[in-house]
Amino acid sequence: MTDTLTFDQSQTKEEKYSALMPQLEALIHDEPNTIANLANITAALNEVFNYFWIGFYQVDGDELVLGPFQGPIACTRIKFGKGVCGTAWEKMETVIVDDVDSFPGHIACNSESKSEIVVPIIVEGDVRYVLDIDSNELSRFDKIDQLYLEELGRIIANKVG
Repeated sequence: MTDTLTFDQSQTKEEKYSALMPQLEALIHDEPNTIANLANITAALNEVFNYFWIGFYQVDGDELVLGPFQGPIACTRIKFGKGVCGTAWEKMETVIVDDVDSFPGHIACNSESKSEIVVPIIVEGDVRYVLDIDSNELSRFDKIDQLYLEELGRIIANKVG
């Protein structure tokens, strides 16, 4: 894989995801180090979609611990079931929040965050990581994001599993 992504900013969101997914698979294919792979995935997604914040949290006991990310500093630890990330972990399903201020128990790592999607990465029946993406726009995420980011979650799970 080259160190350059191929995409066109005039494409629709779905077209960008369709073009990006095989590039992400190729990017992590020969690299055995999970941290390196997660770091490159966050950078690639951010380059294509210009998110406010994107990163991974890794399950460590009863907490999620901050991993590779792009954006402003973030919460380092999140308890099971707390906030959007902890809720996605607890439910083992993607959570989309159109307005984080309306989410009960939202953990505000940065007041500029307005909407969020969190995708659990499930390996052998357990959540191992969560992919957390924040936008500084309301209602930024939808079923298209969910579809492709869950596919990415499966790619990551197969790689680290």
